[in-house]
Amino acid sequence: MANEDLLLRQMPHSLEGEQAVLGSMLIDPDCVKEVMDKLRPDDFYLRQNREIFETVYTMFSYARPIDGITVFEEMRKAGLTDDNTRSYLAQLMEITPTSANVMEYAAIVRDKALLRSVAQAAGEITALVQEGVGEAGEILEVSEQKIYAIRRGQSAQEMVPLRQVLPDVLDRLSEMSEHENHLPGLSTGLSAIDQKITGLNRSDLILLAARPGMGKTSLALNVALNVAKGEGKTVAVFSLEMSREQLVTRLLSAEAQVENNRLRTGLLRETDWEKIAGAATVLNRLDIRIDDNPLLSVADMNAKCRRLENLALVVVDYLQLMSSAGGSGRGGENRQQVVSDMSRMLKIMAKELNVPVICLSQLSRANEKRDDKRPMLSDLRESGAIEQDADIVMFLYRDDYYNEDSEKHNIAECIIAKNRHGETGKVELRWMPEYTQFFTLDKRYDGED
Repeated sequence: MANEDLLLRQMPHSLEGEQAVLGSMLIDPDCVKEVMDKLRPDDFYLRQNREIFETVYTMFSYARPIDGITVFEEMRKAGLTDDNTRSYLAQLMEITPTSANVMEYAAIVRDKALLRSVAQAAGEITALVQEGVGEAGEILEVSEQKIYAIRRGQSAQEMVPLRQVLPDVLDRLSEMSEHENHLPGLSTGLSAIDQKITGLNRSDLILLAARPGMGKTSLALNVALNVAKGEGKTVAVFSLEMSREQLVTRLLSAEAQVENNRLRTGLLRETDWEKIAGAATVLNRLDIRIDDNPLLSVADMNAKCRRLENLALVVVDYLQLMSSAGGSGRGGENRQQVVSDMSRMLKIMAKELNVPVICLSQLSRANEKRDDKRPMLSDLRESGAIEQDADIVMFLYRDDYYNEDSEKHNIAECIIAKNRHGETGKVELRWMPEYTQFFTLDKRYDGED
């Protein structure tokens, strides 16, 4: 027994907590579904407890009746029983006075499991430091990822069996079928784009590229505003070019429908003030976080986003202004390499945070030498890997920018040049420069037609 005591002392755990959770599940099948969301088999420290929980978990997935006898039978079939299994199950039911406190017991078990994960990560980090391989920055990055994986409730290395993912997919399907827009992703607020790309999907890197002056920032802000309103969640905007005041002025202009230059110059009419007050009330309720530090690297953005509780979307404006992790780049470092490294890291960030990341990008001048000035994927070439890292590549193009007498006055084309979720093609949007805002063409709005 002394040997077992030694083992029990090694890592934080609560024998009573584990037994009380299992006892509650055995005497009251109703609390099984409560616990299933909160605990995983690994959260149980003692092997026997873990095996009982795993058995109940499987039986619950198959909607089988759960009590001391059925669980014992199931464990026997799986070859998990020994001489004292039956009496141990009976003992679990006896020592649990009531299942009413099951969530408190579960919280204790989860808490101890978290402490064990932290201890394990700390051990791995210490080992990394002692090996003396790698720079401090890299080790810090890896350490952050390890700790972040615990916070997200999963260890970074685990491979997940298909059956564990299936319930999430089914839940998502039923959720989508209840939504009116039937989109798997978040709505951009522009139905024509939503239909093409099935909304903004989790862990996607969406590249929005255009020549200067086409309205990339405006479109990204329109989307950010819409997601913050529609989802009631947090949107993070990293603005490397515009100051936060400029950014908020644009958001205010779009929401209030007051011309941007009137806001910039302060030449406001009485009616404008009413609209602005209304818009400010709406914006006040939204959780849009803005960071306008021009020297941010992807690692900085990742670290900041990890601290946000309810994140739905990240917008980065724009790629070529970002600094690589090593500061402004070493000597004659190949810019193309730097940009492609950053796009890779942005894709990894989207996966880690499990939210869509919209990254804006400047295009080379190549299109201006062609007769048809619509951008093409080859215009991204200077940024090498961006095209392969991005799940979706969209270009913005306005014919009236190049041809004054274009019949497409104030109409922008959103060209979807790459799309992992469906077809490519283009959709037309109405561009209203005075409000720096895009609308779907079929939408009514006040103003000239």
